[in-house]
Amino acid sequence: MRIAVVSGTGTAGSRVAALADEQGHDVVVMTRSAGVNLVTGEGLAEALDGADVAIDASSPTPPDESMSRFDAVVRSARNLVDACVEAEVRRLVLLSIANIEKPEFDAFTYYVAKRDQEEAVRDSGLEVSVVRSAQWFEFAERSSAVDYAEDHVTVQDWYVQPIAVAAVAEVLLREATRRRARDVTIAGPEAVRLPELVRRLLLARHDPRPVVTVDPPLPGFADGALLAPAGAEILGPGVNGWIADRADADAEPGGAE
Repeated sequence: MRIAVVSGTGTAGSRVAALADEQGHDVVVMTRSAGVNLVTGEGLAEALDGADVAIDASSPTPPDESMSRFDAVVRSARNLVDACVEAEVRRLVLLSIANIEKPEFDAFTYYVAKRDQEEAVRDSGLEVSVVRSAQWFEFAERSSAVDYAEDHVTVQDWYVQPIAVAAVAEVLLREATRRRARDVTIAGPEAVRLPELVRRLLLARHDPRPVVTVDPPLPGFADGALLAPAGAEILGPGVNGWIADRADADAEPGGAE
């Protein structure tokens, strides 16, 4: 199967591309460096030519201050849909975010943009699978809610049910290759507050920096609105397992410092 991975060098996309390659698929990695620009549409049709399935693991950002993040996400979605239709791609698998439909997040521009992205994909006439994922464990290492300073780490008080990005990649590829398209929501097995997750990760890495907890931008991020909804598919590892895996990776030659 020929699988096009949008943002194939990103956190999730790179894992999807590697996994698909391991399974013997013909993988097309769609990135700006490869001449593909979601926001402008440049290179999309050419990259999708001959693809059976496209997996969109992107998180588009505006090219400059003249465009908002909202517009970048929505425009990218429409460009991708149009290109998939033109290239006669059979199925489009979209990576989205669990719980974004909740009214608690109406004021969070990025989540509203993701809603519009989902709508554009569903209205495309393509065979569509939307994979809504809970926040990733990797959120603790690099995200807008975690700021690593030289002598401390500032963390927004999100209450999450995190899932490992490796598990997310497996589900994206699974949904791309199954016989019939469907939507699925995925989350990890344990709920944890983000400052506690960061604190435990630092401890495992023997990092002495203290964690400073601050309020999130919306109450919904802290009050449980992000936890796995009913019917979500629960996938490991749990908190201890993920932290142990990260600590082991750091200890390997070439691991994180």
